Amino acid sequence: MKRLLLLSTLVLCAACSNAPQVTSYLSPYRIDVRQGNFVTQDMVSQLKPGQSREQVRFILGTPLVADMFHADRWDYIYRLRPGHGEAQQRHLIVFFQDGKLARVAGDVVADEGTVTEEPKPAARVVDIAAPEGASQERPGQP
Repeated sequence: MKRLLLLSTLVLCAACSNAPQVTSYLSPYRIDVRQGNFVTQDMVSQLKPGQSREQVRFILGTPLVADMFHADRWDYIYRLRPGHGEAQQRHLIVFFQDGKLARVAGDVVADEGTVTEEPKPAARVVDIAAPEGASQERPGQP
């Protein structure tokens, strides 16, 4: 009887070992870890050549890496390590020349304006005819 119980337990454990859904419920909860500067495409699209360092800092925030050996380069690095899954990393590099924004490079790039807005309809004046038998005079006018 003990052998039968042991054998059936081993068979059930072997059957469940290949089921990822069962093992995911048994693993402990792990939080998402976010590190660095979160830079979106909208933020990058606000950057224009010739902007000052203060303007760039206002738009993107303080850079994660500002190297004293490369004073004309700021690095914005963002890393997301989800509790379950693969880590993601973004890297944006901002280059300055004579204290003005020269160029931007990296993973996050601005949209080239491919999305076009539909033209808004122009205002129209609609004339409403007076009902038959009503006088054409307006109140307050002779």
